[in-house]
Amino acid sequence: MVFSTYLFIFYFLPLVLLLYYALESLSRRAGAPVERTTLALNAFLILASYVFYGWWNPWFVWLMLGMTVVNYVCGRILGRPGLGRDSRFWIVTFAIVVSLGTLGFFKYFLFVEDNLNQVLAWFGAGAFPVFEIVLPIGISFYTFHTLSYSIDVYRGTAPAVRSLLDFACYIALFPQLVAGPIIRYNTVADQLVSRSHTWERFASGVVLFILGFAKKILLANPMGRVADAAFEAQSLSTPDAWFGALAYAFQIYFDFSGYSDMAIGLGRMFGFEFLKNFDSPYHAESITDFWRRWHISLSTFLRDYLYIPLGGNRKGSRRTYFNLIVVMLLGGLWHGAKWTYVVWGAYHGILLALERLRGKRSAYRGWPRPVRVAATFVLVLISWVPFRAADLREATSYLGAMIGQGRSGPGTLVMPALLYTQGTLLIMAIGAAVVAWPIQAHDWSREVTWRKALVVHPLFGVSLLAMFSQAFNPFLYFQF
Repeated sequence: MVFSTYLFIFYFLPLVLLLYYALESLSRRAGAPVERTTLALNAFLILASYVFYGWWNPWFVWLMLGMTVVNYVCGRILGRPGLGRDSRFWIVTFAIVVSLGTLGFFKYFLFVEDNLNQVLAWFGAGAFPVFEIVLPIGISFYTFHTLSYSIDVYRGTAPAVRSLLDFACYIALFPQLVAGPIIRYNTVADQLVSRSHTWERFASGVVLFILGFAKKILLANPMGRVADAAFEAQSLSTPDAWFGALAYAFQIYFDFSGYSDMAIGLGRMFGFEFLKNFDSPYHAESITDFWRRWHISLSTFLRDYLYIPLGGNRKGSRRTYFNLIVVMLLGGLWHGAKWTYVVWGAYHGILLALERLRGKRSAYRGWPRPVRVAATFVLVLISWVPFRAADLREATSYLGAMIGQGRSGPGTLVMPALLYTQGTLLIMAIGAAVVAWPIQAHDWSREVTWRKALVVHPLFGVSLLAMFSQAFNPFLYFQF
């Protein structure tokens, strides 16, 4: 099920909210303890989340449930006092192997098969039969949830959850289930046991949800059509190539930050508060700064569970550069089983290493801030080409067009008529203004006033009308 569909907006969400608050009201009037009321609410959210997730493919609910039970049991064992060091190590290793093994099988089995068959073909050997594996939606995100829990309990930075219902609610909670943000258990552990439901928090969640919805429908989807036209063109001029890359940079930002806003807004409606996932990333003054602002839940996850365990910056300069590149390579591969994602990760890893080599902002020393921001944005813009391209050949061809080495053809004369319409230019200008705006939706929505309500109500109406006029367009990060 997708947030930006009439099924979710008009049926699923209103019904779930109605039943959730009816249950909360009944429990409160009956004088039930807070913990018992919250447990009942969590059980209801599990049921609703499984319906939400199983709407696409009911069978994969069992996969998520299996991973939930395995990591819950491992966490309970790790939480026992007096458990030996070796036993703790093997228990957490088992949890990690199960989680990563499941993710690896579904996400990378076909990738390994294809590349192995290519190697065999080079040596004239016969190919292995290719088995098609269906990728369960959201598996990358809930796998990281299970991993962070088991590792944190092992490290002693998170308590071992006692209730299987609480833990299952943490894993399956539908607002963040299929495309994040990556929520760590220790940030919501207390909220799973007891949380407050206030009109102020609920209204704040509604406003943030509407803003994210508008980002997706009014900005990301139209810009996606521009990016698709550019990347699927057979011939492209240099200005058109840059314009298409810019459209995709805006599309992926508004699409994913819009989803994050909707997820965090939904969380507030149910009494949860999730951490911010984007912090004006296109305002970054360096690539290092960009990764402090973009997909914060992923970048901090990679830092805490991969970069620091590899040694971080504690084992000398060369090891630091190596660690940065390896972490970003794996971060790229996490996005998908394609060489284009590996190249994208390597590109960012090399840039991070070069910035560290030259000393934080020394590469931009003496430049005015607008120039630093513009230079960083251009570097990020270039990186989005392999991220968007279907394969390395298409990425190379597109990058060639951006530096004036593209192929000319009849399509080159037609593209401006497709790209530079009045509607497209207007949407791009609005997108640029929103990107440049210093106040973010996450912060703007915290306090709801009548003036803000007068803004979001018509915005929601326009977004709904636009949604009905658009073809089905799932969020980009669903594929990850």
